[in-house]
Amino acid sequence: MRPPTLPFRRVHGSRRTLSGVLAAALTATGLIAVALSTAPLAGSASAATNTSQFKGVNWADPRDNYANDPVIPSGLSTSDSYATTYAKSTAIISGFRSNLGANTVRLPINPYSVNGSFWNSYTGAIDAATAKGFKVILGYWEGAGSQKDGHVDDMASFWSMWAKVTSKYAGNHHVYFEPMNEPFGYSQSAWADLAAQWISNYPKIPKNRIFVSGTGYNDSVTSVCADSRFNGTYLSLHHYGFWKTNASYSEWVTDLKSRIGSCASRTVADEFGAPMTTGLNYNGPSTGGNSIAYMQADTDTFRELGMGSVYWPGLRNGDTYSMETLHGTGTDLSLTTNSPSGADRLAYAWGHGQGSARKGAHG
Repeated sequence: MRPPTLPFRRVHGSRRTLSGVLAAALTATGLIAVALSTAPLAGSASAATNTSQFKGVNWADPRDNYANDPVIPSGLSTSDSYATTYAKSTAIISGFRSNLGANTVRLPINPYSVNGSFWNSYTGAIDAATAKGFKVILGYWEGAGSQKDGHVDDMASFWSMWAKVTSKYAGNHHVYFEPMNEPFGYSQSAWADLAAQWISNYPKIPKNRIFVSGTGYNDSVTSVCADSRFNGTYLSLHHYGFWKTNASYSEWVTDLKSRIGSCASRTVADEFGAPMTTGLNYNGPSTGGNSIAYMQADTDTFRELGMGSVYWPGLRNGDTYSMETLHGTGTDLSLTTNSPSGADRLAYAWGHGQGSARKGAHG
């Protein structure tokens, strides 16, 4: 659901225009609040004692990553060669590192990107990031329009895409694989079966390089965490401030922890975000508004629980949530940060700094 006016942040297609849609989806799939403990579930396995090594941003298509043609991160083009894509990507990845301290980037793929000619150049973005030592999370996004229903669009092209991607990058330990972004069209059991099939189909991919998305809109990881078929994998969680209005800091903390349950040691929040071009002071009192309370609650909680996080988006042209703005032409590209206080909160989530600017922020 996209807000009614531009500029807009990518809000997972038009499915979030009404808050009741998400509430109904959560009710229907039984994603209710669970215990707030961070101890591992009995019988579950952790990929690590925590996931704080993932300090990242999403790099997204200006149109949104839901597309019925190749998904193209901001600044790239299907007309670019591998060398040009590599050079552009090197500049952008360098900006993520120097401006934000990031070491991870999440990139979208779809069958149009991989099974067609664009793959020959798009791999330049992946290779440039890994050459910089970045972790790269590759996630599948379904199509736009009527195809955007929370299901894989075409199973044959889906498996063909993943066979090609895993074959190329199985040996690169910097590359991680997220079988599907926001599988909201599937029931808990149906999504778990599909994710388990993915793992079975690609046995050469170590489980500690797989991100199993939470159910629904990646909005709860408790059921996939409890499924022993995913022992040893990472879990992918999404959490957004527009899911509530006028919630307090403590309400946001409770909401986030209920979606994590006892699975923090395996969970990476690979999407979360708030407006970064509207002048909000994320270092000010949390009583300053819903977005400030949300952003402080999420970043504090990620740090507290030792969770990695991947901000949405680090770069997406035209998106008010974008942490960075792209400048330049050709391969002479650079980034500037839209919100210093937003970047401060991101750094704090990643374990940098002491949060001194926020002393007393919660009253």
